[in-house]
Amino acid sequence: MKPILPVTGDARNRTDRPFRSAIFRGLGVLVPPLMTIVIFVWVGNTIEQYVMRPVTWGVREAILWHTADIRDNVQVADPSQRTVQIEGTTYRRLPNDTFVPERVYNRARRNRSARQPLPQTGDAVYRQYIDHTYLRPYYITPLFLVVFVVLLYLLGNFMAAGIGHFFWRRFEQGIHRLPLVRSVYSSVKQVTDFLFSESNIEYTRVVAVEYPREGIWSLGFVTGESLVDIRGIANEPVVSLLMCTSPAPMTGFTITVRKSEVIDLNITIDQALQYIVSCGVVVPPQQLVEMAEPREDVGEPTGAEQPAATDA
Repeated sequence: MKPILPVTGDARNRTDRPFRSAIFRGLGVLVPPLMTIVIFVWVGNTIEQYVMRPVTWGVREAILWHTADIRDNVQVADPSQRTVQIEGTTYRRLPNDTFVPERVYNRARRNRSARQPLPQTGDAVYRQYIDHTYLRPYYITPLFLVVFVVLLYLLGNFMAAGIGHFFWRRFEQGIHRLPLVRSVYSSVKQVTDFLFSESNIEYTRVVAVEYPREGIWSLGFVTGESLVDIRGIANEPVVSLLMCTSPAPMTGFTITVRKSEVIDLNITIDQALQYIVSCGVVVPPQQLVEMAEPREDVGEPTGAEQPAATDA
């Protein structure tokens, strides 16, 4: 009978390893779509809070100012009378002794939510009436998107014109005179210029270079010819390389090397970016090293390959 050996720490870790691997694989599947949803929800909430709400408030107040029919100082015979006829229209009396059209009051009261209090003033009645008549979500959201796109188009064309560019330069000069605001504005502008500028960096090819020292190979994107002064010192053509960092290829640094020291790689830009983002895990198919099949035994040497016999 074999003795029962105690379970060591290494054996216990090997036993738990499938469970941890399954957890990590589940996280790898769940986190990317979850983070994508969170980012889109955050962007939508930010736009809704800081753009749509102010715009909706302004539109509501404009409609209220233009269409509100609120009567005060109306003389009635019976103080307890709730409705009154004025110029052929039935008006509803409110607690503050003002009168609004009864159809407006009934619609505002009928469409209010359970948490909304009963309207007590003429402005409150009309605001609820406008929200449920003109500013419903399935009305205002598509209209807002259309107006927003049109405004972006007009603003872009205005900025492309000479006068628009002139006013924008004057505005930025005023921003740069503010001590604290200019630092925040400059940082935000760098990010937006990188995201929305049409003059993106155009990579010509993917190369490998021994960097940061000989014997260590790094991937780089050729962005063009480098400076003339560096070329004169090197006494040969040089190229500028963008060295992206893993796992975030949008960050990196620029180096200049001799053209003879770079090796062109047979991979595309997308494949190189996938390789960098995955920290070398995702290798292009054409760059995979195939496992060499084991050779069959050659057998005993024959002819001249046999060792010479020795004298007894």
